[in-house]
Amino acid sequence: MFEGLQRVWETFFNLDLIGQTLPTLLRVGLLNTLLLAVLASVIGVVVGVVIAAGLMSSKVAVRLPCRVYVDVLRGLPHILTVYLVGQGLPLAGITLFGESTYGYAALAIGLLEGAYMAEIFRAGFQSVEKGQTEAARSLGLSHLETLRFVVFPTGARRVLPPLTGQFILVIKGTALVYLLGLTAGQREMFAIAQDTAIVNASLSPLVAAGLLFLAITVPMTYAVNAWERRLRDGRKDAPADSATDSATDRDRALAHQGTG
Repeated sequence: MFEGLQRVWETFFNLDLIGQTLPTLLRVGLLNTLLLAVLASVIGVVVGVVIAAGLMSSKVAVRLPCRVYVDVLRGLPHILTVYLVGQGLPLAGITLFGESTYGYAALAIGLLEGAYMAEIFRAGFQSVEKGQTEAARSLGLSHLETLRFVVFPTGARRVLPPLTGQFILVIKGTALVYLLGLTAGQREMFAIAQDTAIVNASLSPLVAAGLLFLAITVPMTYAVNAWERRLRDGRKDAPADSATDSATDRDRALAHQGTG
């Protein structure tokens, strides 16, 4: 029994190996993980806003392709999407980033997250009170101007907590890019831990990587939950928020008309 426990300890909690792995995880892996997450999130936000606008379009020719994009990317396994985009584009001769695997990794995760962020933005935009959009249209704003000066600013404020929550998922999703064969200096935390685990025949480096992921994601999760509760409580305590938003949007619209 003692030998069995020792074997389990050596497999998962080899402190010497964890100590050897942590410096590289912190110096190289953590930086690359966060950089990949930020780049992918920027791509995801841009794609998400465009697709969300398409989902709300009254034209079927615009709405249908956006719906297909969302359904397909949300329906496929993430690992398959990352592999198809990250490996498929270079093989197909679409060399957007030359030989930089890093760029394809960020693009793969960004396109994937764009499908999820599109639904977040759509829900936020559609939560804008009808009275605000009607007030903007009554002031002479076109449909696009109403979206730009009323719907998008108001909706964007309301989706900040869920977008932050989605960023946590992006951080965890960076572990999938090990499939793309990043160089030594481009490896994120999981890739470094995986390589070290294979060389040493021990899963302790993966445990170390897992602890770092938890150190990032758990505090962020609690922060997002607290943020959402604070916003909900704020809306309950301030029933005039909607009127304030409407007044702000009217002022913005009038200013736009005055400069037009």
